[in-house]
Amino acid sequence: MTDIFHREHAVALDAADELKGFQDKFSIPMHGAGSCIYLCGNSLGLQPTRARRLVAEVMDHWQSLGVKGHLEGKRPWLPYHEFLTNLTAQLVNSQPREVVTMNTLTVNLHLMMVSFYRPTATRNRIVIEQGAFPSDRYAVESQVVLWGHDPKEALVELGPREGERLLRHEDIEDYLAREGQHVALVLLPGVQYYTGQRLDLKRISRAAHAAGARVGFDLAHAVGNVPLNLHDDDCDFAVWCSYKYLNGGPGAVAGAFVHERHLDSPDLPRLHGWWGHDKERRFLMEPHFQGIPSAEGWQLSNPPILSLAPVLASLEIFSEAGMDKLRAKSERLTGYLEQLLVTRLAGRIAIITPRAAAERGAQLSLRITSGDGKQVFDRLEDAGVVCDWREPDVIRVAPVPLYNTFEDVRRFVQRLEDALCVTSR
Repeated sequence: MTDIFHREHAVALDAADELKGFQDKFSIPMHGAGSCIYLCGNSLGLQPTRARRLVAEVMDHWQSLGVKGHLEGKRPWLPYHEFLTNLTAQLVNSQPREVVTMNTLTVNLHLMMVSFYRPTATRNRIVIEQGAFPSDRYAVESQVVLWGHDPKEALVELGPREGERLLRHEDIEDYLAREGQHVALVLLPGVQYYTGQRLDLKRISRAAHAAGARVGFDLAHAVGNVPLNLHDDDCDFAVWCSYKYLNGGPGAVAGAFVHERHLDSPDLPRLHGWWGHDKERRFLMEPHFQGIPSAEGWQLSNPPILSLAPVLASLEIFSEAGMDKLRAKSERLTGYLEQLLVTRLAGRIAIITPRAAAERGAQLSLRITSGDGKQVFDRLEDAGVVCDWREPDVIRVAPVPLYNTFEDVRRFVQRLEDALCVTSR
């Protein structure tokens, strides 16, 4: 019987991988004389090699065309964000008019809450998860205060049951069935950043709408990681960043989804900016706003073209690979990682991410149970492993199917084992 920890086994898995050529489409950082083991795509995705070419294209047009680059050149700047629309819609399974690439995640979240958090005296609560990503909590709390409500009453944080680390869908449903008449908005993640738990968006949307509440999702750790069906899952809105699994670069332009049922609603409030104004009349400089009947109507200013170019480069790669194939490989990679951790390091580490593949994405969140977790993480870093530490006690490891290999996974477990041996002496 083949030892799954042998290098030959991992190499054979890589040889059989139908997506093996995609690793060459990314630049792998170096460590010493060789490449590092990069397992941090859940924090910052690697640079697509074609990103440099697309950024250079914008620079060349700026140099040679000046202001005329807005309307001339291979990819004119005026409609540049539209080059990403169909690719984004394909990735999240939406209609093209339901998505837009704009701003950054928290800016988009605020814009969406202006439209979809409309509290009253009796229905003013926002439901988030306990331990939400801090920026989401800051944004939500500030919206509650802006409307004159007390966060102690209107900000509801649903957590795991005592002694557990994961949310239960039935607990979310039970709360909404019991207290839904007071809930204005449900805002939950697609994949929880700390535990790596994947939530059922359709199930949550159904429960929120049954309670008379609006529902939105933060997909920062879900987009490009797990298959999404935003239109059919029926959420009111979703927001995401593009620098993690979407490999758009640090501070990349983010994205948003607005369900089509809201796109033709003239009464839905929103903040206005000239890039959300009717495209055919934008440059007539009219004083009265007329919104574009699509998610583009939530745009404020013209987008940063140099920052859009790397996102376009990555979205093209996603389209070539196909999300179904990426997800299948992701499950194999993460399953292999889990198998090695359990067989080699049982009792020394704990996996807090769900064990069922359908309930997680590419990330496994690990707790070191036989030593100082931060010290182990530091030793991994010294050994050329790039993963992620999150306070108070988790090492996040994310093998990304576009550019990680089974050999990366095997080498990581070997170096984790070495780091545990050193710290336990």
